[in-house]
Amino acid sequence: MTTLLDRIEGPPAVASVDDLAEPARRLRAETAAARVAFTWLGTRKALTAPQRDRAAEAFDAEGGCLSAGKRLLDVKHPAFRAVTAVRGRIRSYRREVSPPFPEPGVRLIRRDAVDEFARRIAGFRGELDDALADLDRRYGELRGAAARRLGSLYDPADYPASLVGLFAVACDFPSVEPPDYLMRLAPDLYERERARLESRFEEAVALAERAFAEEFARLVEHLAERLDGVGDDGRPKVFRDSAVENLSGFFDRFRALNVRSDAQLDELVERARQAVRGVGPRELREAPDLRRRAATQLSQVQSALDGMLVERPRRRILRQASAPGGD
Repeated sequence: MTTLLDRIEGPPAVASVDDLAEPARRLRAETAAARVAFTWLGTRKALTAPQRDRAAEAFDAEGGCLSAGKRLLDVKHPAFRAVTAVRGRIRSYRREVSPPFPEPGVRLIRRDAVDEFARRIAGFRGELDDALADLDRRYGELRGAAARRLGSLYDPADYPASLVGLFAVACDFPSVEPPDYLMRLAPDLYERERARLESRFEEAVALAERAFAEEFARLVEHLAERLDGVGDDGRPKVFRDSAVENLSGFFDRFRALNVRSDAQLDELVERARQAVRGVGPRELREAPDLRRRAATQLSQVQSALDGMLVERPRRRILRQASAPGGD
């Protein structure tokens, strides 16, 4: 009987376009494209040529050989950190609820989650506006600190009168389907565009599959190492609750976003889920037998994942080469 591990560790096979076609059709039918874009004030500026020359004198060097810049604002200031923290939360949320798409700034949202996604982004936009208003109130303080820190490099012309409008987030839902009018005006061009978009969704399937596998491998490896290892004192290693909680969170996201393109990965995720099902961090700490069993099962999953990620090549997208008119 051929086991999952045997299949993973056997000779690697390159996935054909047909392997990706059906998952790509499902992904195309079940998702919408969403694009999030940031407007963000730059906080660094290159030195002018005379400023570079003066800076180079300290090293007895030529200004033309020196690349240097100045930081306009203190990005570690609490008010500035509050603004960048909102951007970080937006990026984290977007990654959690959407698989990638091979177009700049675009990810895929399940169609039944589009309204919720738009509401969350609007909520983040409100948080950003509040944080920006506070930063703008402290702007004079930050400029004064910059003047003291930069000395003769300080130039008032580098600073706008206000920061309002210079930090923003926008969200839209671009079409990733060829326009209908193109079919009437240029059928051949429409067919090439249709084939190109098919290949894009096949690429999106491969990207999602790889991203899930790599994240899963990191989480399993970390938890398995903490559960199975011992410290210098010979006692079981300490692990944080988050090591278990992060893996549980992955299971939820995988269930919601899985494009069902890789039965091997699906099976490994289920095996790991069963290993920690109904088990919390406290139980793993207080029940040695339970801890050893979970560690053994996760180590087996980790071994299979290592083989899958190392030995299997990335799925190759061949649609573009085989499409009519493709290069």
